[in-house]
Amino acid sequence: MSISDKFSAFCSNLRMSNNTVSNVRTRYHSITKRLNKDFRNIDNDYLNSLYVGSYGRGTAIHVSDIDMLYILPWEYYSKYNSYVSNVQSALLQAVKESIQQTYPVTYMSGDGQVVKVWFSDGVEFEVVPCFEYSDGSGFCYPDTHDGGSWKTTNPKPEINTINTWNNITNKNLRRLCRMIRAWKDNCNVSMGGLLIDTFAYRFLKDWEHYDKSYFYYDWMTRDFFKYLSEQNDEQSYWIAVGSGQFIYPKGKFTAKAKTAYNNALIAIEKEDKGYSYTANDYWRAIYGTNF
Repeated sequence: MSISDKFSAFCSNLRMSNNTVSNVRTRYHSITKRLNKDFRNIDNDYLNSLYVGSYGRGTAIHVSDIDMLYILPWEYYSKYNSYVSNVQSALLQAVKESIQQTYPVTYMSGDGQVVKVWFSDGVEFEVVPCFEYSDGSGFCYPDTHDGGSWKTTNPKPEINTINTWNNITNKNLRRLCRMIRAWKDNCNVSMGGLLIDTFAYRFLKDWEHYDKSYFYYDWMTRDFFKYLSEQNDEQSYWIAVGSGQFIYPKGKFTAKAKTAYNNALIAIEKEDKGYSYTANDYWRAIYGTNF
């Protein structure tokens, strides 16, 4: 197989199946319809909800947690904020009880910042009830930790920036994001999805072959991991793509990025010498058995 064929097949292996995508879509619309009925008294299955997180940015691989926002009317903020205690917890509980009317036998919990809904096929929805600021600066959502508080998130600019630059880079941005997730899983790297997407975006913006296709993916692998290995993983936070929010790292990653870079160098050398099967072993050392 050529480099193009290998990486094309690898990227295809990282995509969710059509059946999984269909199930996610059905559940998303069912949850939305239930919440719209209970909190807005409308019969609609698509208004007031938004895919966010890796799935919303189109950078998730296989079966992932599905993050979604449900936008409540501001009157509920006033209602729950008037409570003497358990303000945020009470709101999460109300959303949980609403969803349970549609999925009564599905296990779910309302804690922290989300209502978690587990399905038998391994897909987990994390539903975040929120209120949208009228100035476009994002969403206010509840956090039950440390006595309860209101936090702010702004995922739309992240999604829009990834969408725009995925088009500019000939779809390479999302593919690279998914490839790096495969490396993260295979090598047990402590990195969150938004940080992965931010590094991929920053790298491709300045990479001279940003608009090429699969034939350049061996070089893209090599050059990205060199870039990542040269970052300072002692840094206290990073600035997210699009939104500019702070991303706090989960652990160190540069040493494992350096190992991936060295493996890419060997893989490329073996490919050049015609030792394709040996090269595959080094690609798999980076990306795992999906390669």
